[in-house]
Amino acid sequence: MSDALLNIPCTTIKGEQQTLADFGAKAVLVVNTASQCGFTPQYKGLEQLWQDYKDRGLVVLGFPCNQFGKQAPGSEEAIAEFCAVNFGVSFPLFKKVEVNGEGAHPLFANLKHRAPGLLGSEAIKWNFTKFLIDQDGALVKRFAPATTPQQLVAEIEALLK
Repeated sequence: MSDALLNIPCTTIKGEQQTLADFGAKAVLVVNTASQCGFTPQYKGLEQLWQDYKDRGLVVLGFPCNQFGKQAPGSEEAIAEFCAVNFGVSFPLFKKVEVNGEGAHPLFANLKHRAPGLLGSEAIKWNFTKFLIDQDGALVKRFAPATTPQQLVAEIEALLK
């Protein structure tokens, strides 16, 4: 796991520094999340992926983002409580980040460059854009917000073999 992508520092929702490499996963699913979005119910599906595959090497990582319609308001503590109470989220959550613009977190800047969206655009269009990464940080595939967590199962299975 020497890839630069896996070594970008991130701050957990509890204020601790971690990198993707720290999880020792075979596959990492990075998602920009929000608490007041039409896609917010995907938290339940993301938690199901985490429960179904964490023992096989998948880690699901949620990064709240308030850049789209201000749909992730509130403190980190409020976001963590909302996710736990309403969707039973136990997968790792991180401090609120920006995913676009000059203030974009380096992780998302890197992911967007490696896996551009529709028509080659690097911009993230909305909450719950997903990036699937292999254990070497080499494979990055981008999924649109409307792609449900359950629709990722075949891709995840392929990485965990």
